[in-house]
Amino acid sequence: MADEDVWATIDDLWTWLDANETHPGREGLLLRMLKLTEEVGEVAQAVIGATGQNPRKGTTHTWDDVQAELCDVVLTAMVALRTLTPDAQEVFTTHLERVRERSLTRPRSGQM
Repeated sequence: MADEDVWATIDDLWTWLDANETHPGREGLLLRMLKLTEEVGEVAQAVIGATGQNPRKGTTHTWDDVQAELCDVVLTAMVALRTLTPDAQEVFTTHLERVRERSLTRPRSGQM
């Protein structure tokens, strides 16, 4: 799927969520941002389940479950960004370029 298709799907999801929101305005905006916390919690739950860290429950998830939950975090963040701006793709691309520049174009520690 091309970047444009991904962002078109994000826009479709945003439109669908807006059409079905139960809390409009600022409250709805804040709830959409809080959805990220819920999704990150599901990643944590899946990691705990994949590693069997809860002795009462044992192994309840797979690493495929963790991957799926991470994808949910990414999608939720993209929709949240689209909620804040119709220029979400441009904002994301610009930010990604800044991160790339500062992370990948500077010498590593100990290198000259």
